[in-house]
Amino acid sequence: EVRKLRDFEQALVGGYQAYVQELAKYAKGSKTGSTPEFASLATVAISCACNLLTSVPHFNFRGDVLKILVDKLSSRKRDEDFTKCREALETLFRNDEDGNASLDAVAMLTKMMKAKGYRVDESVLNTFLHLRLLSELGLKGSHTSIDAPSHDVTTNGKKPKEKREFRSKKTRKIMKERKVIEKEFQEADATVSHEERDRMQSETLKLVFVTYFRILKARMPTLMGAVLEGLAKYAHLINQDFFGDLLEALKDLINDAELSENPGDDGEGEGQDDEAEEVARNATRESLLCVITAFALLQGQDVAKSASALSLDLNFFITHLYRTLYPISMNPDVERSARSLHLPDPHAASNAAGSKVNIQTTVVLLLRSLTATLLPPRRPTAVPAPRLAAFTKTLLTASLHLPEKSCTALVGLMNNVTKIHAAKIASLWHTEERKGDGVFDPLRGDVEGSNPFAATVWEGELLRRHFSPAVREGVRGLERNVGVGR
Repeated sequence: EVRKLRDFEQALVGGYQAYVQELAKYAKGSKTGSTPEFASLATVAISCACNLLTSVPHFNFRGDVLKILVDKLSSRKRDEDFTKCREALETLFRNDEDGNASLDAVAMLTKMMKAKGYRVDESVLNTFLHLRLLSELGLKGSHTSIDAPSHDVTTNGKKPKEKREFRSKKTRKIMKERKVIEKEFQEADATVSHEERDRMQSETLKLVFVTYFRILKARMPTLMGAVLEGLAKYAHLINQDFFGDLLEALKDLINDAELSENPGDDGEGEGQDDEAEEVARNATRESLLCVITAFALLQGQDVAKSASALSLDLNFFITHLYRTLYPISMNPDVERSARSLHLPDPHAASNAAGSKVNIQTTVVLLLRSLTATLLPPRRPTAVPAPRLAAFTKTLLTASLHLPEKSCTALVGLMNNVTKIHAAKIASLWHTEERKGDGVFDPLRGDVEGSNPFAATVWEGELLRRHFSPAVREGVRGLERNVGVGR
């Protein structure tokens, strides 16, 4: 009976291996572009591979099945087969409890992206956002190490020695046999210990972050939005030893964005060569995502001294955000995202089924940046008064040029600001309580140096006569907060 069972299992595994090899052979037809019959077989083969991966991810030859899907995702052509492979990987990441299958898939994806020079579709990178480790893992990791919690560690960094118990030779033999049996039961039940699960998830975390950091270094224009949103969302998992380098990379991205928006005389000859890249790259969105990521990184740190040590670095992002308020208010596409308010392309109908990442409008990104700057969640009252006054005056001026929905959202944000900081900026409405002399310079790059307390918020008189009832009500609430309600 044992021999029959083993023969059956060997025949099953051998037949399954031959079947997977046939799937891999036929799946290549979607890339070679041969006869229509072979292309249809390729679609069937890819569908079978996706079903196998989502149904029995723990079975043998999982790497061969993953290779079929990863090879398809390496193509820049987005068709139905591409979407099936991406959705299958996302399902695998969401349902994987032990992390073993996710580690294999992430390792193959990162290796493929590196081999392709990170010239892959954005949705392939966004599959990392479906990993369970990003919401369950309590450790912190960078591209070099993982900060694992230590238990029962002495002052010299070594674990205390356990008191050894005397056992006879027969007892040791029985315990050894029991350990072997328990190990076999664990393998049969496909159970994974918490230590092994944390180890695999830590390795997966390192692969994800090393991919993010390499893309930041390579400055791939089509992937920057996805990388920055991923870093902003999962900043609490990044080690503090890598925090400074990442902030420097974000500064470089903002400087590049400013250069792309204001090219010099030498940029006129390169306009036609870089036209395709400029279509895919939105410098304003990238700079706002950099600001959001920088503040998210600071909020994700639980050590107080890191905030004080990095305050000067965040001043760079605050100054850049202040300088971009007027240009953003003049942007006609301020309420348009990368994938909204566009007529569908009849030649790329399948591309409409992309992921829901990096689709927020410029106004939404601006509001997220302003909220992190003016209303930090940990210490909202620690924002200095000159910064609050400068942003309040500039935002009210910018709201005069924004569309109705954006203006309503901005006035709502200012209502929240005045509820907390009314005493610091009330003098902007009360001219007899001015705290500054001279002239307000709205175009000055320095936030505090613009002398905001020398100005008055005359924009409130115009906003009170706005055609939108929501804006008018918001302005009245804002003035009531500072004691000027009518």
